[in-house]
Amino acid sequence: MAIRRRSGGLFPVAFAAAIVAGFFIGPAAAQEYPSRPVRIIVPFGAGGPSDVYSRAIAAELQKSLHQPFVTENRPGAGTTIGTDFVAKAPADGYTLLLVSGTQTVNETLYDKKPYRLMHDLVPVAPLIDTDLVLVVSNSVPAKNLTELLALARAKPGVLNYGSSGPGSNYHMAGELLKFLTGIDIQHVPYKGSTGMRTDILSGQIQMLFDSVPTMAAMIKQGMVRAIGTSGKTRSPILPDVPTLEEAGVKGFHASLWVGLMAPAGTPQPIVELLNREITKAVTQPSLKQTWENQGAVPIEMSQPQFAAFMQAQVENWAKIIATNHIGHIN
Repeated sequence: MAIRRRSGGLFPVAFAAAIVAGFFIGPAAAQEYPSRPVRIIVPFGAGGPSDVYSRAIAAELQKSLHQPFVTENRPGAGTTIGTDFVAKAPADGYTLLLVSGTQTVNETLYDKKPYRLMHDLVPVAPLIDTDLVLVVSNSVPAKNLTELLALARAKPGVLNYGSSGPGSNYHMAGELLKFLTGIDIQHVPYKGSTGMRTDILSGQIQMLFDSVPTMAAMIKQGMVRAIGTSGKTRSPILPDVPTLEEAGVKGFHASLWVGLMAPAGTPQPIVELLNREITKAVTQPSLKQTWENQGAVPIEMSQPQFAAFMQAQVENWAKIIATNHIGHIN
C-alpha cells in the first residue's frame, strides 16, 4: 500500500480513496436504481388481501420507477419460507418482502427459524391497515355475539375457527377472542386463506376472522353472517356490524397491516427511495380513495418510523403469546 506522511502521521492513500468512494456509492446506487426488474416476494397464497395490495403497489412502483415490479407468491410454514428467501437474497434492492403482522408474531411463536426478522431484514415502508371481521357459517344458529358465546360455552371444544395458518392475523385474533371471553373453540389452520373461505361457505368450519375488504361482499350477499369487527370504531363499509368491543368483548382490538421489507444491508439511499415512492403511491388521491372504499386505510410513515412500529409489534405479540400461554412451534 502506498503511504504518504501528512501532519506528522501516516495517511494511507488507498484508505482515503475508499472513504471517498464510500461517500459517493450510496447516492449513485439510488440514482441507478432500479436498472432491472424487482421482485416482491409474497409469503402468502394468491388472492388474499396481502397479495392484492402487493400487486397494487407493484403496479404503482412500476409506473414511477420505470422498471417491472413483479410479485411472486412463496407461501408456506406460516410465512417463514418466503421471509427466509428474502432474508438470504442479495442486499441490492431487487428482492423485496411483503411483511405483515404475521411475521412479527412468528418472531416469538416459531422457536426455530432460519432468520431473525429485525436483524436479517430492514423495514422499508407500510402500505395499509384494515380491520378484521368475525363471521360465522350460515349453519351456525347464532345471530350475534351474545348468542355465539352462549353456544360456545354450551358446547366447549366443539366449535372451531379457521385461519390461514399458525401465527397469522386470523389465528391470533381467534386466540385473543378466546382469551378475553374464556370460550373453548378449536383452531383449524389452513395452508393459506383460500381453503378457510371455501370451508366456511360449506359449513366445514363454524367461524373465522378475515379482513373486512375480503369478506364484505360475502356478508352483503348473505353467504356468511357477520358477528363483529375488530376496530375501535365501526367499519365504514360495514356500518351495520358492531365492533366486538361494542358487542361486549372489552379490550378487543386487532387489525391486518402490510408493508415491505428488504434484506439487511440494502443501501440506505435505495431504502429511502422506495419509502418515498411507496408513500407517494399510497397517498395519491385515486389509490387512497379506492382502498378506503374497500375498508383499507393507507399508512404513511418514514422508514425509521416504520422500523420502530415493527419493533413494537414484535414486542407486543411476544407479551400476548406469553400471557395467553400460546404454544410455540418448533
